[in-house]
Amino acid sequence: MGDKFDKQDDALEAANPTERRVRADAQRNLDGLLQSAMTVFAASGVDAPVREIAKQAGVGVGTVYRHFPQRSDLIKAVFRREIDACADAASVLAKEHEPGEALARWMQRYVDFLSAKRGLAAALHSGDPAYEALPTYFDKRLRPTLESLLSAAAMAGEMRSGVEPNDLLRAVASLCTSANDVGADHARRMVALLVDGLRYGANGHNRG
Repeated sequence: MGDKFDKQDDALEAANPTERRVRADAQRNLDGLLQSAMTVFAASGVDAPVREIAKQAGVGVGTVYRHFPQRSDLIKAVFRREIDACADAASVLAKEHEPGEALARWMQRYVDFLSAKRGLAAALHSGDPAYEALPTYFDKRLRPTLESLLSAAAMAGEMRSGVEPNDLLRAVASLCTSANDVGADHARRMVALLVDGLRYGANGHNRG
């Protein structure tokens, strides 16, 4: 029964390419709006005027409010988008690189995520109940992502086994926080050293 309806839906979509194109355009516009909001938040903070975000995105203020009636709606959407982008990068890296290198590169991508997230910090740590679900979403997307990368690298003998994803996520966050005064490049160097430490004791290394 379900297959029948799925096929009918596919047939309707195939018969209406205009609708698909409109939906794709709408999604691109929304992505552009969220990217613009992220850029403005990073530069001016989460209290930046909506008109500044609209101008950056090349849309009217009304368009912003139509998608996101409350500022908290926009902030949540931006944060979720950044989490998704960071999580989705893992599968791309895993296809393009050996497991150990994929892990190392994703850790640097995580540094970029944390750097971008800094612009949202004032809202996320405000105690506003609107943001209560975001830590759970963060954990749901990023912990399994890192766990998969760690497992693949350990099985390949390129990284040590038994590393807890949450410990590593917190360690990188701490490094990025302590590096706030000296810049993201310092954080990247520190995280690279951390990843090098994961190679110590791996099955394929340190055998004399």
